[in-house]
Amino acid sequence: MNQPIETSILHDLNNNTRKRRVQLFSLLALTVAAAGGGGWAYWSLVGSRYVSTDNAYTAAEIAVVTAEIDGPVADVRVVDSQKVARGDILVVLDETDARLAVRQAEADLGRALAQVASARANLERAGIDLKRREALVGSGSVSGDELTQIKNGASNARAALDAARATEILARTRLEKAKVDLGRTVIHSPVDGVIARRQVQLGQRVQPSVPLLSVVPVQDMYVNANFKEVQLEAVRPGQSVEMVSDLYGKDVVFHGVVDGFSGGTGSAFSLIPAQNATGNWIKVVQRLPVRIRFDSADLAAHPLRVGLSMTAKIDLRSKS
Repeated sequence: MNQPIETSILHDLNNNTRKRRVQLFSLLALTVAAAGGGGWAYWSLVGSRYVSTDNAYTAAEIAVVTAEIDGPVADVRVVDSQKVARGDILVVLDETDARLAVRQAEADLGRALAQVASARANLERAGIDLKRREALVGSGSVSGDELTQIKNGASNARAALDAARATEILARTRLEKAKVDLGRTVIHSPVDGVIARRQVQLGQRVQPSVPLLSVVPVQDMYVNANFKEVQLEAVRPGQSVEMVSDLYGKDVVFHGVVDGFSGGTGSAFSLIPAQNATGNWIKVVQRLPVRIRFDSADLAAHPLRVGLSMTAKIDLRSKS
């Protein structure tokens, strides 16, 4: 009596185990199918349409301000982080030497003009004498040697006038340069922007081509997004881009367009480029900087600074 009961119980247990296994495998299959479907849907709607990177940073065409003449600094009118407009005075150099140079050049020009006037008068006299002698040649009153000397004197007078005119041109050039140098004692901002890296100090004697400060045109910033080379197959100039900065967070989305691609990867332009011809070579996926232009309205509403981190997402299906 007990054996059939035990057999029945074992049979029921086996059936329950099979059902549970079937249920678990069915659940696993549904999970795999759902994951596959979700992955396919994500790839179709998002993955195949966008490429993104968080290796992106803001940049700008920074204007480096230098002195064009040497001289002591008489006044510095800006500080770091100060906003300036194009044409604003940044630095003023002492103009004493420049004014003296202008006066000296004016005096030199005056002497040159006097020399020209004297040479012109000498040439006019020599021309009159030559005409008189030529009129008397037919009568025999003037010998050939005398006429030759008069002609040589006229030629010398013309040469002297040409030399005086050359001296005048040189004096005028020096005066113009002196006036330009006088104007260069006042250094203006070349662009609208924000002052950065101010190195010039009051009383310092500056030299030409030595950086004094920089002006960052924050209203004309762009982004260098360093995408992996395998991401760039479908990227084209003109495609729309959405960007998020760490400064403002995900609540602020910047819009822009792809401007173009760098001429080479970062490793190609590094100080010590990789030597891939060596025996111990490991392939490394390279990154190519992609330049992205900001929408000016977004940049005006939420100003940025150079070097800030960004996340850039390019819409591959947007019109290029």
